[in-house]
Amino acid sequence: MDTPFYKEGLYFQCARCSKCCRHDPGYVFLSKNDLIALSSLLKINKEEFLKKYCKIVNLGILRRISLIEKKNNDCIFWDNGGCTIYDQRPLQCKTYPFWSSVLNSPEDWEVLGRNCPGVNTGKHYTRKEIEEKLAMRRLDPLIEPDDE
Repeated sequence: MDTPFYKEGLYFQCARCSKCCRHDPGYVFLSKNDLIALSSLLKINKEEFLKKYCKIVNLGILRRISLIEKKNNDCIFWDNGGCTIYDQRPLQCKTYPFWSSVLNSPEDWEVLGRNCPGVNTGKHYTRKEIEEKLAMRRLDPLIEPDDE
């Protein structure tokens, strides 16, 4: 197995700029645990949560469930300067920026850093901590529309 470029760890500290939550279109894919936690937090059943706050995204060979966005591309749960569901935010948000798509190469990490002021600042995350975040995502798979 190849040694990852982050073998000595990486630095990241959320700058609370909300760039990852606002202004640009994107997806926040949900796992079954996310769906359970969020519907419980909002005191509605899963079906109602899906209908009110989610959309189906066709990714070609896969379909996933994502949170919807406001007309200005802000996350549906971003309001008044922050995340209104922060304590129960989806795993995708909790593990940001330690996603496999970002950790493929140092170049991918640096590209993220051009848009995210928290990259290469603040807390040092060890390789073990980074790999634990990656494992969290593997152990809590995303739901498909027929799974929920």
